[in-house]
Amino acid sequence: MERHHNSVTRTPLNSVAVQRRSKSKSYRLSYRSGIGAASRLAFSPGLTGRRLSTSRKAPKSDKINEKVTKEQLTLLVKTEWKLSYVTPLYQFRHTQLKSYSRQLSAFIAAEKLQGMAVDVEGTQNPFRVSFALVQDMTESADDALTVLIQIHSKPLFARQDEPQRPVWSGWLTCINGNLEYLRSLPKDFVCLPLFCSSEAGGLTPLVKSWFQQSFDCCFGPLEISHTSLQWLMALWTNCQQESSIRQLKMIWTLPVEPQLQVTYTVDAEDAWQLWSSVRKENTAGEEGENSIDIEEVMSFMQGLKGHFFRHFRLDLSAGRLNEVSTALGSAKSSGRIKFSNSKYMITTLMLLTECALLKMPI
Repeated sequence: MERHHNSVTRTPLNSVAVQRRSKSKSYRLSYRSGIGAASRLAFSPGLTGRRLSTSRKAPKSDKINEKVTKEQLTLLVKTEWKLSYVTPLYQFRHTQLKSYSRQLSAFIAAEKLQGMAVDVEGTQNPFRVSFALVQDMTESADDALTVLIQIHSKPLFARQDEPQRPVWSGWLTCINGNLEYLRSLPKDFVCLPLFCSSEAGGLTPLVKSWFQQSFDCCFGPLEISHTSLQWLMALWTNCQQESSIRQLKMIWTLPVEPQLQVTYTVDAEDAWQLWSSVRKENTAGEEGENSIDIEEVMSFMQGLKGHFFRHFRLDLSAGRLNEVSTALGSAKSSGRIKFSNSKYMITTLMLLTECALLKMPI
């Protein structure tokens, strides 16, 4: 393999692009009890010993398009989301969304237009906020309903007849949250631990600030760990027979000077054959459902690394996995996710909900 800038090398199993690239207060506690960032939780029971699950249900196609409105689903699927975790919301009520819309609209206007006279209840308010429920996007009866937030605005000096346009979107969700933790919360708390924002217009900090002041919660960044990225690779590849993943693409960085970036792309059928070879026969989890365990995920990853090493004598184990993508979606270690196919959104959101719960300081 020649290691020139932007060089590309192909093998029968995969295509690999290797290039040189110059170098260019999160909460680390996991499910801990005691007085944490959300002060009103006081001594809510925690799950200090929990780690990411070592086994989970195999993905199955979910007819989410029959449950969620077309407009909401289009927004959820087409956008790349920045992930955060959020602690339980104190006295949040799903029945008060219209009131929250007015309050957040007024808050943003006051913060954005400081020093200017603005009638936040009238037409002069350049921001319009809408809260909406995403019906039936749950996996268990204990999951709180997903809440979708959209902010519309127009330029400050726009014509009066110019329509407002969407400038920010975000949503809070809990898909198959840990039952022991959810049931341990006091009744005044609602747990929607996964917060996804579109990161547009610089409005995310204001939205978070309003939530913190209104519901005594706190936010923190949610990166996607190396292990979680590997889980996503396996879960998405497992869907190949029902919905083609087209290709499995990974981006790695290796700790050399100057930094080496490796783009490793595997054909969908080749990825499926490797995955099938490491799958255990009759793997069943709770209630006899087909499941995937961490040993299978690790074997799949070792097979991919082994093939790469045989061709290029580069050990990816020494590097960092930064991004994975298929036709079903993409995920980045920096905490960004994009859903490209709604059929398997729930499976991905179950993993991300677990990651968010594990990252929370309480």
